[in-house]
Amino acid sequence: MADPRSPELDHLVAGYRRFREQGWTPRRERWRELGEGQAPRMMVIACSDSRVDPAQIFDTDPGEMFVVRNVAAMVPPFETTPGHHGVSAALEFAVQVLKVREIVVLGHGMCGGCQAALTQSLQGSDPGEGGFIADWIALLDDARAEVVAHHGTSGLIAERAMELAGVRTSLTNLRTFPCISHKEAKGALRLTGAFFAISDGLLHLLDHASGEFHPVG
Repeated sequence: MADPRSPELDHLVAGYRRFREQGWTPRRERWRELGEGQAPRMMVIACSDSRVDPAQIFDTDPGEMFVVRNVAAMVPPFETTPGHHGVSAALEFAVQVLKVREIVVLGHGMCGGCQAALTQSLQGSDPGEGGFIADWIALLDDARAEVVAHHGTSGLIAERAMELAGVRTSLTNLRTFPCISHKEAKGALRLTGAFFAISDGLLHLLDHASGEFHPVG
């Protein structure tokens, strides 16, 4: 006899059944096309936070976006040291194989990763107890120093500044990848910074000229 499913898995299975009825069956032709391959024109790098699903925020269909999600929507700088470079591999595939035309870094409000970077509350933790997170968000240390100098380490203003700084840091790190900087210089690839505010549901885009984020009208 099979093990009984958990309530959490039952919830997912119920969602799958709705998807089969409402999402897959009425659009079989589209799914047949996707079964032959993918050709997304954009890549989105977003946070793993359960509240900020890029497909929901941008109301896209399957096959439209190539998505990478991780803690705080971070992109590490280009490096060739030994290791398992998951984000770098995804970037390489999106840019070199899929030839996406746009990469969007999507930060968000109330980001736990950015808050941990700001407060450094997980520093000194062992792997499995916060150490992996602390090591990952150390990518924001330089950005954090500037945020702390202007806003301190607590409060909504400091947290928002850290979240926006995270997007800018990932954009800077994207440009350390030769394949990305080369294509951007040729006009074959565009990089965009975006921020979704959970508190009011507004999307903000980064103005590269001013360096400021502005809500989408």
